[in-house]
Amino acid sequence: MNDLKTIRAKRATQLIFLVCGLGIASWAPMVPFAKDRLLLNEANLGMLLLFLGAGAILMMPISGILIRKIGSRKVIAASVVLSAFILPCLLVISNVYLMGLFLFAFGCGIGTIDVAMNTHGVQVQNLYDKPIMSSLHGLFSVGGLFGSLGLGFLMKMGLNPIYAAITISSLLILLLITQYKNLFTLEKEQEIILKSASEDKKEESKGKMQWLDYRVLVLGLMCFIVFLSEGAMLDWSAIFLRDNRGIENEFTGIGYAAFSVAMAAMRLSGDSLVGKLNSKIIVVGGSILAAIGIGIIVLSPWLLVSILGFVLLGAGAANIVPVFITEGGKIKGISPTVTIPVITTLGYAGQLAGPALLGIIAHYFSLSIAFEIIALLFILVATIYQFRKK
Repeated sequence: MNDLKTIRAKRATQLIFLVCGLGIASWAPMVPFAKDRLLLNEANLGMLLLFLGAGAILMMPISGILIRKIGSRKVIAASVVLSAFILPCLLVISNVYLMGLFLFAFGCGIGTIDVAMNTHGVQVQNLYDKPIMSSLHGLFSVGGLFGSLGLGFLMKMGLNPIYAAITISSLLILLLITQYKNLFTLEKEQEIILKSASEDKKEESKGKMQWLDYRVLVLGLMCFIVFLSEGAMLDWSAIFLRDNRGIENEFTGIGYAAFSVAMAAMRLSGDSLVGKLNSKIIVVGGSILAAIGIGIIVLSPWLLVSILGFVLLGAGAANIVPVFITEGGKIKGISPTVTIPVITTLGYAGQLAGPALLGIIAHYFSLSIAFEIIALLFILVATIYQFRKK
């Protein structure tokens, strides 16, 4: 049985995952506004989005150091406050250089929340009776749903865009305040870590360049591709629906919302689903389903059918990464303390920096072709996983 503190810590962690999903997804419907306000083409917008990814990737390794020094609770609090403060500013900044600076800071905040909440989630799972990571990521996707639709809904109801963004930011702060005391303190985290410290030390003594092992890098590469699809939906789905399907600005978040609903549903049931099906069905089948979804998004001229494509993409991609992370933690001869940071960093590089590359492709060719390339990359994931040697 789990004690009350552990149960409360799990609930608090779920809500922090929700906060992170809500915060980053609220940026999605802002992208078309930023593109128009700053007079950017697709290539320039892609380069601007790179600042968000650069901030997140820069802070990910630094976040680990901060967590060891002051604990994930304080790191979560500081990064949520930073992200909530910056979010409304992204709707009003009219200078492209200042926008790049604020996007970089927003990326720093989101990247730090991501590392801290996953670290805290691992500590909670270590005390829990069963796996909880898929369900935690499911709450992130739920946040993605409300973030992508919530801002547009508030604006459609007549609320000034800046006030709508401030409302979202206030909700982030409120959730943090109500759950802060239920997150583990630094002392509690250190206590949990000490229980497994002896095993980690035995494995870590085997080598310092284990992250270069091909098994680690292959899993990281496949994570890059899957996370790239999430980043593409976050940063480009709204513009695709507006420019290719004629959707009003206030409702351009519907594609990312459909993607998030499907991903949330699959992840919330993912802990039991992964246990019932073998990993090949999850990865190979999921990759093919995701590729089909992208094909439907691009080729269908009807909005409702395109939305179905977003659903298939979210459902197919949902549980692929949890499988990769689980396998990364079980690679023989290499400590999970080496494999997991490498795999997740490469993955988030795809989510946060990859969309900038798509912007360049969209500028010189089209956004449809950029999406089709992602579909081909999913087929590559299915092929690599089917024939790779473990």
